[in-house]
Amino acid sequence: MPIIMVLGEPPFSCDDSLSDKPPNFPFCNLTLPISERVHDVVSRLTLDEKVLQLVNGAPGIPRLGISAYEWWSEALHGVSRHGKGVSFNNNASITASTMFPQVILTAASFDSPLWFRIGQAIGREARAMFNAGQARGLTFWAPNINVLRDPRWGRAQETPGEDPSLVGDYSVSYVRGIQGDTFQGGSSDQQQLLLQASACCKHFVANDLDNWKTVDRYSFDANITQQDLADTYLPPFHKCVHQAQATGIMCAYNRVNGVPNCADYNLLTKTARQAWNFKGYIVSDCDAVAIMHDVQGYSKLPEDAVASVLKAGMDVNCGSYLKKYTKSAVQMNKLTEADIDRALVNLFTIRMRLGLFNGNPKTGIYGHLGPKQVCSIEHHTLALDAARNGIVLLKNSPNILPLSKTETTSIAVIGPNGNTTATLLGNYEGVACKNITVLQALGNYVKNTQYHQGCVDSVNCTSVEIDEAVGVAKVVDFVILVMGLDQSQEREKHDRLELGLPGKQEDLVLAVARAAKKPVVLVLICGGPVDVSFAKSEAKIGSILWAGYPGEAGGTALAEIIFGDHNPGGRLPMTWYPKEFSNVAMTDMRMRPDPSSGYPGRTYRFYNGKTVYEFGYGLSYSRHSYKFVSGAQTKIFMNENQAASPSGEVFVSGVGEAWCEKVKFTVVVGVQNQGQASNHTVLLFAKWDVKASLNIRHLIKQLVGFERVSLVAMGRGEVEFVVKPCEHFSRANEDGSMVMEGGSHSLVVGDEEHIIDIVL
Repeated sequence: MPIIMVLGEPPFSCDDSLSDKPPNFPFCNLTLPISERVHDVVSRLTLDEKVLQLVNGAPGIPRLGISAYEWWSEALHGVSRHGKGVSFNNNASITASTMFPQVILTAASFDSPLWFRIGQAIGREARAMFNAGQARGLTFWAPNINVLRDPRWGRAQETPGEDPSLVGDYSVSYVRGIQGDTFQGGSSDQQQLLLQASACCKHFVANDLDNWKTVDRYSFDANITQQDLADTYLPPFHKCVHQAQATGIMCAYNRVNGVPNCADYNLLTKTARQAWNFKGYIVSDCDAVAIMHDVQGYSKLPEDAVASVLKAGMDVNCGSYLKKYTKSAVQMNKLTEADIDRALVNLFTIRMRLGLFNGNPKTGIYGHLGPKQVCSIEHHTLALDAARNGIVLLKNSPNILPLSKTETTSIAVIGPNGNTTATLLGNYEGVACKNITVLQALGNYVKNTQYHQGCVDSVNCTSVEIDEAVGVAKVVDFVILVMGLDQSQEREKHDRLELGLPGKQEDLVLAVARAAKKPVVLVLICGGPVDVSFAKSEAKIGSILWAGYPGEAGGTALAEIIFGDHNPGGRLPMTWYPKEFSNVAMTDMRMRPDPSSGYPGRTYRFYNGKTVYEFGYGLSYSRHSYKFVSGAQTKIFMNENQAASPSGEVFVSGVGEAWCEKVKFTVVVGVQNQGQASNHTVLLFAKWDVKASLNIRHLIKQLVGFERVSLVAMGRGEVEFVVKPCEHFSRANEDGSMVMEGGSHSLVVGDEEHIIDIVL
């Protein structure tokens, strides 16, 4: 829908270019500190006006020359058509936005600078749409940084994966990019920086179940230990707030240990605002406040729900509950006007940092951004790079890929995801600038390209045309099967029950593979992992590629990889579990295994069961070897004045920041490429000794760092990693405190391992 301005409402707050100029209020004085301007605004509002500003669709205040504002816009992997703040219109100047790969695939590149550039591009397009009058706000509710705890989660596609450090690092790059910061971080006075757009860390916290069997995200009470909160669920949000300086947080629907996130003072105020020094606004997930009363029964009255969230530290309600019940909560003495003012200060601070009280934003530093910056060649190329670098080669035997461009005269593309563009975008999508199917992209390489959908009813595949698909497969040189999932299988509000391919997809794949002249290529389009053990062990399936939901350029990226114009280098950001993992209750939030009950634990850091593919797995058309070149220590001596506990642990907080800084060191890893030119990802892990790893209190291993390195054919390179023992060799104890232990630890890269003894 086009944006409609309310009669008499100024187009921009403090716009003195109008013929009917607003009064010269102090909050329009750009020479004053933002804090003074904000308090001036709040002081001029009536109670009724204040209440109306506490919801996502905040109306204008004409008597003060304040324009309306919509807080709810989305930009998970490109400016989205979802939310209420952005409009795509065929008659408008901007009809589409660049659709980057869905986050899970972008994360598979393990490339922080790439993530930053994507955030920058999204921020530019977001501001351009605002300048063009097609956005009513500049607060975008992304990134989703809930750790991918369970492979069945419908929103697995939205996340950067299962490792808390990786997820946090992604958030830092994305947030800095979209908000207009530098990759290294900007001014120390972040509150005074003018934002390009505002990012929002969501969903705070432990929101990783949508609708599984009889349990949904609205009613779910997540039972989580302090230990798991400390080393899995909270760290990504700490990075997003502390390092990225995100200006928004969204509190989640679910309860944690009985308390709704949006009503949790310890979480929102003590942790985020006080411990982490968060300076932005906190928004509820949509209708989360109403759910506290209507579904969870946590609040006896609507006014109780309103009072509890505002007192806990929440600022704005996605929904209408605060608009309906805040005034009555004040009248019932459940809430004070000062509680409302606290929230309004945070809200108006963000709007001022966005430059929305500086008159016409087109005259500001982002005023040059417009339609030419949206769907640019630069951004499309970036989307292509992200897809190329994220796609993971899972199998390539006997070196089926890449196919020869000169010797391949005919191919068949078979499968429900082979001739679609919508599936490639994933969820929270916008309107893509360019669309190309996998079939079309492969057809650019081979003129004689045939297609058969195979599954009559798309990816559900309850009905298949196996004989017809086999007939097509028999007459071509090579077959490329494009299978997997789509939004009917995994999405918000819909978790999976099984981990295999849907319906009769497996039957179709095997029948075609066994009939084809040569081993086939299997392409998997999906966000969450699937158990393809059958394909892994089947000789007639020569290659497997995982492409996530690869975005508007995903078809091109796949074709380039299949025909050797790009050497794949993506690595899995999550564990691929066997089908039997579906027997584990999705509601069990424990990360660590429990041998007494057969509970296997979760993610590569703790899981002790069989895998289909491990976290970090990914092949290349080249082979790479590693060697520790320099810098790796053999012993680390703990502070002599810091006594160990009876269990042999030393509290990280006890040794002090100075000591932790003193003992960090740089490790140099040499990488040898033994094949064609590659863009290769190097992953460095910290590992505990075997005896310790058998103890359920311990991590098995955890990611220290990652680096993408470009290597010429047969070339060699070196990668530096900063190892911080207090961070990388510590773990949370049962109380949630970070501790270090004496004994043998190691750094691992590929097959190389370097032993480090920590001496107490």
